[in-house]
Amino acid sequence: MKQENEDIARKMQYILNMRPVFNKEALFSDGTRYYRNPTEPKSGEKVIISFRTQKNNVDAVYLVSGDQKYKMKVYKTTKGFDYYGTKIVMPEEIFRYHFEIQYGWATCYYTEQGVCSELQEWAQFEIYPNYHTPDWAKGAVMYQIFVDRFRNGDPSNDVESDEYAYIGEHSEKVTDWSKTPAVMGVREFYGGDLQGIIDKLDYFEELGVEVLYLNPIFVSPSNHKYDCQDYDYVDPHYGKIVEDCDGLLAPGDRDNTHATKYIRRVTDKRNLEASNQMFAQLVEELHKRGMKIILDGVFNHCGSFNKWMDRERIYEGQEGYAPGAYISADSPYRYFFDFHDQNRWPYNPTYDGWWTHDTLPKLNYEGSGELYDYVLKVAQKWVSAPYNVDGWRLDVAADLGHSNEFNHQFWKDFRKAVKEANPEALILAEHYGSPEGWLQGDEWDSVMNYDAFMEPVTWFLTGMEKHSDEYREDLYGNSDAFIGAMKTHMRSLHMSSLHTAMNELSNHDHSRFLTRTNHRVGRVSYAGAQAASENINTAIMREAIAIQMTWPGAPTLYYGDEAGVCGFTDPDNRRTYPWGHEDMELLNFYKVMIAIHKKYKMLRSGSLKFLWNDYQGLCYARFSHTEQMIIVLNNRDEGRDVMIEVWPAGISRLEETVFTRLVQSSQEGYTDHQKQILCQAGSLNLYLPPCSVTVLHHKDQM
Repeated sequence: MKQENEDIARKMQYILNMRPVFNKEALFSDGTRYYRNPTEPKSGEKVIISFRTQKNNVDAVYLVSGDQKYKMKVYKTTKGFDYYGTKIVMPEEIFRYHFEIQYGWATCYYTEQGVCSELQEWAQFEIYPNYHTPDWAKGAVMYQIFVDRFRNGDPSNDVESDEYAYIGEHSEKVTDWSKTPAVMGVREFYGGDLQGIIDKLDYFEELGVEVLYLNPIFVSPSNHKYDCQDYDYVDPHYGKIVEDCDGLLAPGDRDNTHATKYIRRVTDKRNLEASNQMFAQLVEELHKRGMKIILDGVFNHCGSFNKWMDRERIYEGQEGYAPGAYISADSPYRYFFDFHDQNRWPYNPTYDGWWTHDTLPKLNYEGSGELYDYVLKVAQKWVSAPYNVDGWRLDVAADLGHSNEFNHQFWKDFRKAVKEANPEALILAEHYGSPEGWLQGDEWDSVMNYDAFMEPVTWFLTGMEKHSDEYREDLYGNSDAFIGAMKTHMRSLHMSSLHTAMNELSNHDHSRFLTRTNHRVGRVSYAGAQAASENINTAIMREAIAIQMTWPGAPTLYYGDEAGVCGFTDPDNRRTYPWGHEDMELLNFYKVMIAIHKKYKMLRSGSLKFLWNDYQGLCYARFSHTEQMIIVLNNRDEGRDVMIEVWPAGISRLEETVFTRLVQSSQEGYTDHQKQILCQAGSLNLYLPPCSVTVLHHKDQM
């Protein structure tokens, strides 16, 4: 009997000493503060880099950078995981690294793309020394406003019908707020203004907004204002008109030298200064409420009405204004533009237009150091007192200049100028494609996140292209494509840029997300406005909102999305906010999800890991060492039961874990009634209703 007991004891000891099968799903590291501290190191600073494995599961972990190899040591064991760490000193240049994991005779690697048997150099982790993005912008809830369509707070400053001519036709004042924008509606004005924004500051606070992003507000003849007329002043049609006069254009008259009312409104310094003062007051009130504001900077091109060009002869002969480059060869602004024929003055029409548009003269920075310096001063002016704006969104930023080399030099100087005036100002660019070349820490802070948010979310949940120009069955519900796109494009953003990236579902350049849920390919010009609202699915919209509010980055609402506004791409996406006719269920769901985003700080800085996916199904986690948020989507039209292993998010498999369901949305609506859900052995068994999203939360008891 004694011998038998000794044999059993030896076998038990052997079993206890056996190493478990190599568990690659337990391997994890990223660029968050939980695995890289500090996350934004300066050159010469010590950085602690960490790596996670299953407990007692590997022989060794190395951090490898070039020909340097650092053996990592276990510094913590908890919940069945070992945490390895090592210190490096941040060099002057980019620090690239990966992990090498040894298990018996086998070796594998871990990069930003995950576990691999063969190292891919391009997928290595990267740390950019001295790369800092404003902390206030990381994960901030932003709200984009197309000013003319948000709210008319002051009818006295409205653009009048026949006030001036633009692109061959007279301006038009729209008197029916609910009217659908015309196909060629660039000259239509609904009267939205700064007073309308001021009137709704309580609304923004109740919604949970932290940052306002305004489409261009400077003097301009269009309703979109991407054709700037005067970078130094807010348009009095948005601000204050204190000096006015008669003088509308007669029927058929398109000569803007006769538009005396318009000329007075936009050239009289009393109107311009009053409008700037009103804007400064708006910013001051926002700051008192703890909110921020960023402006749209259009510096690649201006407008043909611009005082530097003055093709419409608005400023010609006006006191205090020098002749425009179109007017005279002796204009101080002659070299602000590239004229192809030097023998056509006066009134030289041969200037270079952006994409050949003569209403959008391209600014010729290479030809004028004065222009270069002037625009840098404009950039500084608005982030300085008395305006104190909190940052810039840069329109078509990669197009500026005539060469890639010049473009990069300009944005380096732009960053220096802006950060010198306001070190915590955000510089965020519009960009399609990889932005890596501009995200080295010395140009842009971040980007509007098309590649690593809007497009993958749209393809996965709706199968639609972001303009509603195409439907792709192969991408609809394709979670593998979604995950692949996210991993690939998120990598090019780096961690500091990723957490400040503008994550939008809709904006002024693309169709409304709610419209995309109907799978209708179309534009308003041939499909008609009504088609944009037919067969929409708000349950899918709520799925998208849940992703938006739990994904790394700054969730950005396009005004009216929260109220159920539909619309095909520009100009149909610029419908007015439906005051008094909001979809209250959708609006309240936005409030719930924004509140969750703001309450759980880990959603601003935590790690991201995909846990499960199949056709029309997806589960991912946001987590720290002590807290987990699990987001599960079922985009199918039928419900189903699923079992999901969530332990890779840092859940112990050795004990039961209780999750709290914070919210669940489905075809039947949504509920934020909290419910306890038991996780056993690191797995969750869930019923997922049709077109649903479920958000679960757990935090360790301290």
